[in-house]
Amino acid sequence: MSKFITQEDYDASIHREILDALTRSDNAIVEICEDRAIAEMRGYLNARYDVDEIFSAEGEARNQLILMLAIDITVYHLFSIHNPQKISQVRKDRYERAVEWLKQVAAYKITIDGAPLLPDETLQQNNPYLMKSNPKRINHM
Repeated sequence: MSKFITQEDYDASIHREILDALTRSDNAIVEICEDRAIAEMRGYLNARYDVDEIFSAEGEARNQLILMLAIDITVYHLFSIHNPQKISQVRKDRYERAVEWLKQVAAYKITIDGAPLLPDETLQQNNPYLMKSNPKRINHM
């Protein structure tokens, strides 16, 4: 269970009545979708950022942009449970925007302001632009 997203965080994205109707007031479903959304985000962010620190943050220590995208992905998954054929276009667009943003972060095209980076030695290993070569050979004397 993730403490990164709280029930109150959904109030800015979806009405409580709609959320309760989607989940039939079962908070376990919300927690499952939250965990799936965070796992999806970890896959994109773990090459550059300390995802354990990001997603263990609580309250005001959380990065608001990452929180917003995590909620968008979670709400999309909640709507997918209900009726995947009739998901609102707004929910689809927000989910696609979140995934596209995550892809840009993973491709080193976007940085997340204030997010904790991995240590330098780990970043060097994960950097897609790292070049190496064989040691120089001496062929003649």
